[in-house]
Amino acid sequence: MGRAFEFRKGRKMKRWDRMSKDFTRIGKEIVMAVKENGPNPDTNARLRTAMQNAKGVNMPKDRVEAAIKRASSKEEKDYEEVVYEGYAPHGIAVVVECATDNPVRTVSNVRMYFNRGGGSLGTAGSSDYTFTRKGVFKLAAEGLDRDELELELIDFGAEDVYLDEEEDEHGATKEIMVIETAFTDFGQMQKALEDKGLHPLSATLQRVPNTTVTLSDEEVEEVMKLIDKFEEDDDVQAVYHTMG
Repeated sequence: MGRAFEFRKGRKMKRWDRMSKDFTRIGKEIVMAVKENGPNPDTNARLRTAMQNAKGVNMPKDRVEAAIKRASSKEEKDYEEVVYEGYAPHGIAVVVECATDNPVRTVSNVRMYFNRGGGSLGTAGSSDYTFTRKGVFKLAAEGLDRDELELELIDFGAEDVYLDEEEDEHGATKEIMVIETAFTDFGQMQKALEDKGLHPLSATLQRVPNTTVTLSDEEVEEVMKLIDKFEEDDDVQAVYHTMG
């Protein structure tokens, strides 16, 4: 069938893997949100956000409803949110956010990935200082004017509004509008968007690097092997790094 077929097949498998990972990550977020503030999204902002993020990755409605129902059961396990810090090869700072029902297993795996990937697991505060926590909202760009949107949202904490592109579940590139806020303005920006009838494709709290490090292609590949290992782990919710 040829190399072109194998390339397309490889990309499709990666998209499926990413979709499965997204469903697992958001399913955990739903469970934690329900256990924290109940199953009613009208009174649970974190759950509303998780449900919006589920919609953004086309997570089936029945899976979302099943996660809410499961989380409402006393038998459902609790997830603990933990953050690990360290360094990848070539001085790249790494922060790994996890949600786990077994922290001993998780820290053991994280340490193993660092060690086998040529990096090192650090202590709390060893690399997190190189990042700033921000709220990041992504919206479909169609029909939106960047300058107009920025003016409308600046009073609600918009620090930056810009156009970007990302790949959808079918591999097609779509244009998106990204809104960045300070960590403390996440809630009021979320409400402002809701009040304006704007429904984000995703709304997340992220760690944005204060500075980045430029590496050679070979060095990038070496670091990405380690990042990929983290992202393949079901306990890992997000990975941040300072590689430019």
